[in-house]
Amino acid sequence: MNRRRVGADKEGLAAAFLESRGVSILARNYRSRSGEIDLVGRDGEYLVFIEVKYRASSCMGHPEEAVGYSKQRLICRVADHYRLVRRLPAQTAIRYDVIAIEGEEIRWVKNAFPHHYR
Repeated sequence: MNRRRVGADKEGLAAAFLESRGVSILARNYRSRSGEIDLVGRDGEYLVFIEVKYRASSCMGHPEEAVGYSKQRLICRVADHYRLVRRLPAQTAIRYDVIAIEGEEIRWVKNAFPHHYR
């Protein structure tokens, strides 16, 4: 199976995992000029931007470790675009989460990083 197909499968698995825990998925693979966010959801009062990372095993590190500062900044820029396009108020409560899939294990890291301003 190619990487793109594996990624799509794992994002689908992550979406189902989140929905089973009460998160409403609003968008998948949201794109802007700056980049892409894997999932956008609503969890209670929070608008949540979710990065999905997969590793077959931890020999290359844990999946959540792959969301470094540069990736965080990119996600924040795309999140700003999402909020602007949808005309959401500046005071909308937002959160950045990571779904880490390692083998068959799924970990949900809520509030994985803060918003990075330009």
